[in-house]
Amino acid sequence: MKLMPLAVDFPAWLKPEIIPGLPVRWYGLMYIIAFAVAFIMYRKQIRERNFPMTDDQLSSLFFWAIMGLLLGARIFATWVYETSDIYVRQPWLVFWPFRNGRFTGLQGMSYHGGFIGCLSGVSLWCATRRRDPREIFDMFGASIPLGYTFGRIGNFINGELYGRVTTGALGMIFPNAERFSSNIGWVREAAEKSGIPLPQSASGAASMINLPRYPTQLFEAFFEGVFLWFICWSLRNKKPFKGFILALYIMGYGVIRFIIEYFREPDGDLGYRIELVPNNQAIAFAHPLTSFSTGQVLSAGMVLFAAVMMFVLSRLPGRKPIIHYPDSAESAAAKSPEEKKSARNSRKKLRKKLR
Repeated sequence: MKLMPLAVDFPAWLKPEIIPGLPVRWYGLMYIIAFAVAFIMYRKQIRERNFPMTDDQLSSLFFWAIMGLLLGARIFATWVYETSDIYVRQPWLVFWPFRNGRFTGLQGMSYHGGFIGCLSGVSLWCATRRRDPREIFDMFGASIPLGYTFGRIGNFINGELYGRVTTGALGMIFPNAERFSSNIGWVREAAEKSGIPLPQSASGAASMINLPRYPTQLFEAFFEGVFLWFICWSLRNKKPFKGFILALYIMGYGVIRFIIEYFREPDGDLGYRIELVPNNQAIAFAHPLTSFSTGQVLSAGMVLFAAVMMFVLSRLPGRKPIIHYPDSAESAAAKSPEEKKSARNSRKKLRKKLR
């Protein structure tokens, strides 16, 4: 009996370039959308809380945050995930978007590096303006996850960062994924279970097979993005102390990413950073529970950092959150003309009632 393929093919109409032949990619556009979404979510919180920050100050804050994110993400990706010494010998290539005379963009960005860079940029902004960073960071914690969703969608469109080989119904065949020889036992077994026919060769030579993979980019877009955003956004006005939302986001991301890493394929040149029990299984097909990738090590560090952060912040003076700030010069300046007019009318109505 012939098995029907369980996996689906990667959409053929999705291409990395927005317009074929032009150096404008969906991935870059998704970054812009991600920043815009985070900005809108942040601005909404300022408005609903009457937070003392003008639009100019918000734009300045996001400039520092985005610059820190891009620098951290790129440097981390080239220095932590790159096993060769090319960036040590030629450090200017870290931000050089051309390879062999062709425009390639900045390929390779690390979330963990971007996170560290963003924290550093916002911390510097707060320090130079003598602002309490706890409330500033909390509003980032409730805004970032929804924007992050679009970054992972960009990875999906690029057909990169796919997961391990799977024989289940969640598999997807990515056109640029690594192919494996049909002479390998687990490859033949995976192809058979997935309903993928093995090409027959008259000479008996092995064929290279593209097997289904977990679409982990979409897993991350939903769980580390939409799902985590919903939790942080729902609790933004119910936090027990200043800094709680950011710590919650860091811990939530670390836990979810740690779990999803079991479905991702570690970088072949890095493999597992920690192996409590040595194994000889192919990293493209199996991820033992006792083996931990670079992403899992960094995510575990995030969870530990968030736990310490919660402990410290819950004991600092002035930790009680302010849900709605009283009117101030900055908050008044941050309001739109329509909002100012509405506030004036409300005050007039109140005075009439009091008379």
